[in-house]
Amino acid sequence: MLEELAAIKQEILEGIEKNATSRSNAFELRKQYLDSKVGKIGQLMKQMKTIAPEERAEFGKNVNELKNWALEKFTELDEKMKALELDLRYKSEKIDVTMPSKKVKTGNLHPITQMRNQLIDVFAGMGFEIYEGTEIENDYYNFTALNTPADHPARDMQDTFYLSPEFLLRTQTSAGQIHVMEAKKPPIKILSPGKVFRSDDDATHSPMFTQMEGLVVDEKITLCDLKGMLDVFVKKIYGENTTTRLRPSYFPFTEPSVEVDVSCFECGGKGCKLCKGTGWIEILGAGIVNRKVLENCDIDPDKYSGLAFGIGRYRY
Repeated sequence: MLEELAAIKQEILEGIEKNATSRSNAFELRKQYLDSKVGKIGQLMKQMKTIAPEERAEFGKNVNELKNWALEKFTELDEKMKALELDLRYKSEKIDVTMPSKKVKTGNLHPITQMRNQLIDVFAGMGFEIYEGTEIENDYYNFTALNTPADHPARDMQDTFYLSPEFLLRTQTSAGQIHVMEAKKPPIKILSPGKVFRSDDDATHSPMFTQMEGLVVDEKITLCDLKGMLDVFVKKIYGENTTTRLRPSYFPFTEPSVEVDVSCFECGGKGCKLCKGTGWIEILGAGIVNRKVLENCDIDPDKYSGLAFGIGRYRY
């Protein structure tokens, strides 16, 4: 019997040396010997009934000594494996503070925001100040002060989001012109970007889009000033070889009024699918500020004149 106990002790030592590489393996090895139901040392205790009565005390003593010895060995092994796994974890999570940090990729600005910033940079370089008006306007600033007749189709419910008989969501950033001209006397040079709202829901229109309104009021402002300024603008945006042309048009708040085209930046004016074979692309409406609009803002139209233009950024 002593030889059997010695053999079990040797098995435990060899098992610890060969197979105990982690806490889970150490647990399985411990279970082979100390489990009360299937462990080898546990099975020895069940042999007590087969031992002669005079030898049972000695046998029980030897088995308990083996059990206590094995328990101590497996406890030491578990602590050793625990320390080893902790050390490996520390090494895997170690941070070298001298290493360059990883670059964090951030999102990009929305294309409309990028275009807005680019346009502001161009006109700010020409001396324009930025004015951002309110998105809720009253009828006077959105229509009446801009010389829009009471029976004009733009005032219809199907074209405008009315909040009440007096207030509405602005249909154009031109309303900002009136606020500025009421608060500031010439010379005036402002750019007014922002959202506008119209009751459109077909495939080519959106009920909310963005515009950028420009206004210059000073002495002796002419259509030539508008043409020269827009030439600088399109060269900055579309390239140095881009040219502009003005076509007669009509807007209630400008007289004369023009539509502004640029030479097609895809084909250089030769004609292609983008410009529908014309060589030109319409980009904005503009004109000389109507005398009635200046009068509505208490600006003398015999002394001052102005130019205005509106860019729909949703077109870009």
